[in-house]
Amino acid sequence: MCAAAPGGGGRAARRLRAATAGSRVPSAAPRYSRRTRRVPIAYEAEPRPESPGPKWEPENWRQQLERIREMRRHRDAPVDEMGVDKCYDTNAPPQVMRYQVLLSLMLSSQTKDQVTSAAMLRLRQRGLTVDSILQMDDATLGQIIYPVGFWRNKVKYIKQTTAILKQNYGGDIPSTVEELVKLPGVGPKMAHLAMNIAWNSVSGIAVDTHVHRITNRLKWVKKETRYPEETRVALEDWLPRDLWREINWLLVGFGQQTCLPVNPRCKECLNQDICPAAKRF
Repeated sequence: MCAAAPGGGGRAARRLRAATAGSRVPSAAPRYSRRTRRVPIAYEAEPRPESPGPKWEPENWRQQLERIREMRRHRDAPVDEMGVDKCYDTNAPPQVMRYQVLLSLMLSSQTKDQVTSAAMLRLRQRGLTVDSILQMDDATLGQIIYPVGFWRNKVKYIKQTTAILKQNYGGDIPSTVEELVKLPGVGPKMAHLAMNIAWNSVSGIAVDTHVHRITNRLKWVKKETRYPEETRVALEDWLPRDLWREINWLLVGFGQQTCLPVNPRCKECLNQDICPAAKRF
């Protein structure tokens, strides 16, 4: 499996602690400001019937992919150093590792990798298991995970989900996307990543804000998509399955370093001559 997050000592750990040092827990929880539309979730990606005629695929996508791989070859983006697959204890029993993977995914929503990693480090220093979370009061859990995004809601979801795992799964996590997305605070992207990291199973493409943004800019979708789930379905319709595991990691780091949400660094991008969106920036 992937390497664990830094332990209690060392420069890396000090950097992580510094990300949240001196912060106070706010008196009011932030509110979600954007409306989202519910999009049907395809739980497991199954082979789809072949349509007659040549299969659609984006122009220049293989060349674009190879250039993104080249730009990502140093593996030095935040997701590479402090992503979810670096946040769990590789020396823990498999069941505990899987639980830690799921918890880190729940914390990562609307939160930078650095902050998620720091919160997971603090949790692990207290012994991060299903039982330890159930025995912890809400106030203490909130203080530990703050300042992850929407931390108050996440306290509630973590407690609810952990209780379900204890009661229905013997303390383990579900092994299907369908069951995972039924857990409080767990969405499709988290479920597919949990299947990949925790169960070593490719159930679908994990589409977050970076993957959604970049694939639309590259026109890797037939029509512009508004929601990550729509993007996932569109990508899985043509992208070879052997690339599904790689695409999230590859594009997330690319989105953190080069194809930024605002003011993307097109002049530094190897794809500037074949990117449909490059001229707009």
